[in-house]
Amino acid sequence: MDDAIYYIGFLRDKAPHFNALNVYIEHRYYGKSIPFGSSEEAMRNASTRGYFNSAQALADYAAVLLHIKKTFSAQNSPIIVIGGSYGGMLASWFRLKYPHIALGALASSAPILYFNGIAPQAGYYHVVTNDFKETSESCYQTIRKSWSEIKRVAKNLNGLSILSKRFKTCKKLSKSFELEDYLDSIYTGAAQYNDPPVNVICDAIDAAAKKTDVLGQIFEGVIASMQNRTCYDIDEFNHPTQSGLGWRWQTCSEIVMPIGHDRSDSMFLPAPFDMKEYVNKCSNLYGVLPQPHWVTTYYGGQDLKLVLYKFASNIIFSNGLRDPYSSGG
Repeated sequence: MDDAIYYIGFLRDKAPHFNALNVYIEHRYYGKSIPFGSSEEAMRNASTRGYFNSAQALADYAAVLLHIKKTFSAQNSPIIVIGGSYGGMLASWFRLKYPHIALGALASSAPILYFNGIAPQAGYYHVVTNDFKETSESCYQTIRKSWSEIKRVAKNLNGLSILSKRFKTCKKLSKSFELEDYLDSIYTGAAQYNDPPVNVICDAIDAAAKKTDVLGQIFEGVIASMQNRTCYDIDEFNHPTQSGLGWRWQTCSEIVMPIGHDRSDSMFLPAPFDMKEYVNKCSNLYGVLPQPHWVTTYYGGQDLKLVLYKFASNIIFSNGLRDPYSSGG
């Protein structure tokens, strides 16, 4: 989080042109903005975690921005709030909730419609599928075939050991889902972050078609994405981090985005969003029930175009159409 601002050239390049001050404010409970002394204490119980939500974060931003305007005698200087992804949602919501502070907002890749059944649940994975299909039909077909092949091998005697060896996993697989989840993260990460681009993975998968089988092709895609390693940590995308643990709490309490994949033309296995399962998981983790209707109740969502037209002008919503979250933007 500390060095993120250095990668956002747009802000640094444009600020001098407008003689503007860039203000980068940390979201409470993320980065160094940890109350109660430590992450462990801050997340220990419902009382301390209760201050960890988007509304409180926006209130922090409002207080800080007003303080800065007063400190620099900049009462007449307009404020434009800018953010991407969750930050993009915050930027648009800030303009809605604090129009007297922010004159406008640039909300990039802000899936504010991915709540309460407004956007289709399968939208995210549908875009990922299209990204791969448009890049290479053969790559798309290979990935589609690979899931049944993984399950077929896993059912055999020593099948999980075979899969572990073929994919050079750092620990033996205990179930095929571990490998499937790892591959899911690689594919969605390529589509969402373009790092590496989808074509890099597909080029590797397609290039291996004449020299190996389907699983061999998929492994070549893994190498292209994760670089050549002595072994691959199948839990790499699930290791607990401060941002990951914080986001898990927020999605279990207020940011409930029902994302699943159940379309027949998806390159992924059917896995529709299950609210009952989601509620049970969050209840077991934190002893709280998710609030799937809260975001649209507090910030709006239904008939949003009309709401924005009447109450919140000057918001630019930008989406890259290859970004899976554009389906909720």
